Amino acid sequence: MSTTEQRVAIVTGAARGIGAATAVRLAARGRAVAVLDLDEAACRGTVEEITAAGGRALAVGCDVSDAGQVEAAVARVAGELGAPVVLVNNAGVLRDNLLFKMSDSDWDTVLNVHLRGAFLMSRACQKHMVDAGFGRIVNLSSSSALGNRGQANYSAAKAGLQGFTKTLAIELGKFGVTANAVAPGFIATEMTAATAARVGMDFEAFQQAAASQIPVQRVGRPEDVANAIAFFTGDEAGFVSGQVLYVAGGPLD
Repeated sequence: MSTTEQRVAIVTGAARGIGAATAVRLAARGRAVAVLDLDEAACRGTVEEITAAGGRALAVGCDVSDAGQVEAAVARVAGELGAPVVLVNNAGVLRDNLLFKMSDSDWDTVLNVHLRGAFLMSRACQKHMVDAGFGRIVNLSSSSALGNRGQANYSAAKAGLQGFTKTLAIELGKFGVTANAVAPGFIATEMTAATAARVGMDFEAFQQAAASQIPVQRVGRPEDVANAIAFFTGDEAGFVSGQVLYVAGGPLD
């Protein structure tokens, strides 16, 4: 077994959607994967899929916006699977609303989960990466980082993650750690289904409308994003750091 096959990855928000697809993809590449989500029981399906295919996985309940829970979760992963040297910061929530309707709680919740969560998880994991002389951090941004009506909080968080990523690349590069961001466009998940419901559209019609505006003429799947993330986590991406890759079916401004 190669060194790469023995490496331990943490994927946050991995009970479903992009996070689950990413956890499964990384396990297929030989990683032992810690499947983190707010509800540990909700991670069972992802863990079972990985273990059924012969992989190693651990379900961990964690609120990524809580520093104490993050430290405890990372320590548990290190103790039960091994030192985590791959981190995918995917956990996220939506609290969409127009600015004049957006509450303080709507703003704080989204910024805390996406941005504070990525900060806390990265800070907790980087010590293991530095000790190993190898690390891969992938942050989930979004095409909404370029601005999107009704998502002032989400857009700000996702744009902030791009700056955070570039700074991590500068600070951690000398220790063998890369940091990159993947910014999905329209991906068919529970989160985009919730957006369709917010604007009062049938989800199938919502996807069709989105696909008509995408050059490849389809919406994305969680696996499309997982494949991009998997590239950034590999040895072959060691000279790629501080980048933002839009996985959106076409160019974005």
